[in-house]
Amino acid sequence: MSQYKIIFTGPVGAGKTTAITSISDVPLIKTDEAASDMTKQRKAETTVAMDYGIMNLKGDNEKIHLYGTPGQERFDFMWDILTTGGIGLILLLDNSRSDPFKDMKFFLNSFDGFIQKTGVAIGVTQMDISTSPTIDEYHQHLQEIGIKVPVFAVDAREKHDVSILVQALMFALDPGLDEE
Repeated sequence: MSQYKIIFTGPVGAGKTTAITSISDVPLIKTDEAASDMTKQRKAETTVAMDYGIMNLKGDNEKIHLYGTPGQERFDFMWDILTTGGIGLILLLDNSRSDPFKDMKFFLNSFDGFIQKTGVAIGVTQMDISTSPTIDEYHQHLQEIGIKVPVFAVDAREKHDVSILVQALMFALDPGLDEE
């Protein structure tokens, strides 16, 4: 049996828990607590340790373990723990936040060592709430800082959207993968 581990990260409210819930083949294990800081202005609960789900591939022969990080920097000690043994990173960005490029830069820098050893795909959520910046602007911004990675608009609630993002990461890691 082959088992893989993908990490979902991004700022508070970007949709990490929702994305993992949408593609997990098992009920999500989550560590949500009542938000006690400025996070409570965005949502009532927040992840404090991790989210965990499993995506089965080819029946039970292959599994992708899905781990979601806390979005708050004060829980960043969990980031190194969760990335250990991971094969890649999904970065979710909330397009309705005041400066999603700043968020993108922060998370790309924070996970740089892991990304250099593995890979990353970026999903932009809340594009229905805020259409700016556009996906083209994300690509342009990444090009300006010398990074070429897949970037997609995603609805974290939609299994198909999140699956495409995971597939993009897998193809970026191994372009020879067969579509089945």
